[in-house]
Amino acid sequence: MRALTITVRDASTGPVVEVAGDLDYDTAPRLREAVENLALEAGALLVLDLARLEFCDSSGVTAFIVARNRAIAARTEVALAAVPAHTARVLRIVGLDQIFNLYPDADSAAMPSAVQPPPTTNDR
Repeated sequence: MRALTITVRDASTGPVVEVAGDLDYDTAPRLREAVENLALEAGALLVLDLARLEFCDSSGVTAFIVARNRAIAARTEVALAAVPAHTARVLRIVGLDQIFNLYPDADSAAMPSAVQPPPTTNDR
């Protein structure tokens, strides 16, 4: 089990939340709390950078949905960046690849052109 680390940085389009390690039942509340504490501005983009995510169970997927709901409430877009293959597969199976904007990396997601309209790239 790898410890979860969450780092928040600012991009010109909005916050980028870097998630590293294991996102599971025990650690998912930390991601939900980190997103809840963000100051999201209408029209901005919240990026969840998953490049260093090692493991994600259903609690982690639920945390992504909670982040999306928080973004929608703030009239903010949300994107998942650098989704690992194992997590992307789960998102596809449950249909969440249709509601999240997926990007190959955080830099692509955080480009100003990504905010309107956000392209969706799905590994199929």
